[in-house]
Amino acid sequence: MPVLRRLDVPVLAPGEEPLTLLHLSDLHLTDRTAARVAWVRSLSRLQPDIVINTGDNLSFASGLAPLSDALEPFLQLPGAFVMGDHDYRSTTFSLPTRYLRRDPRDADDPQREVEALPWHEVRDLQRSGGWVDLTNTRGELRVRGRRVRLVGVDDPHADRDVYPQPSEVSEAAGPSPSENTWVRGREGHPLHLGLVHAPYRRVLSAMSADDVDLALAGHTHGGQLCLPGFGALVTNCDLDRERVTRRLSQYPGQIGQPQAADHMYLHVSAGLGTSPFTPVRLACRPEATLLTLLPAE
Repeated sequence: MPVLRRLDVPVLAPGEEPLTLLHLSDLHLTDRTAARVAWVRSLSRLQPDIVINTGDNLSFASGLAPLSDALEPFLQLPGAFVMGDHDYRSTTFSLPTRYLRRDPRDADDPQREVEALPWHEVRDLQRSGGWVDLTNTRGELRVRGRRVRLVGVDDPHADRDVYPQPSEVSEAAGPSPSENTWVRGREGHPLHLGLVHAPYRRVLSAMSADDVDLALAGHTHGGQLCLPGFGALVTNCDLDRERVTRRLSQYPGQIGQPQAADHMYLHVSAGLGTSPFTPVRLACRPEATLLTLLPAE
């Protein structure tokens, strides 16, 4: 029972026109996820200004063709993406109790062989539509003839992240572009979006220091098995449960204390899929999110 969530995020400068951003994450596709593919395709009716995909598109290699079908209606739109660990390696059975550990990866058998997934094809499929590949790099996209700055990293859960230095900004941006060529964030600088699959604090802190206005992540499945009125029990990373349950927060400010909030908004998608071995969600429906970026008051 997937749901489309709608959220307003006040990250634009006064006078800027609102932008809509469709956030997809954690599709975990196989050859048996036709209903999920059809639901994702139906979101094309929204005609968002920007599409963001924060990874874990596959569970098995058989999900590659369904992924192509799911993303086909969106590839003509401005978009950007990062990869997740399940774009690189197949899902394998693991005891669900492993997620109760401080770091679930401690329960993994280092000798276990895991099938590689066709990650080059996953990457190239998204690139084919002109989506910006933000694997440990910076970039930009054009929306309604104006530019948005981007930064992203490869998946921190697989220790593949290397945060790009400011000097790596493409020369295409030019040394001092005219102000009216950029969508402006609420601080007056060009709007800056950050993408990461797993929202580890080391990456989020780097993005906050880098003046990112809105960071987008997935990976956590919203906790997947949640308690009504309490929310996520685990996050599968070092991010606190409350930010995963709330989905939208400010980082690293203390939730519930606006005066301590940082300038950066963080959206953690609960995603659309699960492991094929644990196809269960409790009090946490599969989701995609349409974020409307608005001028700050």
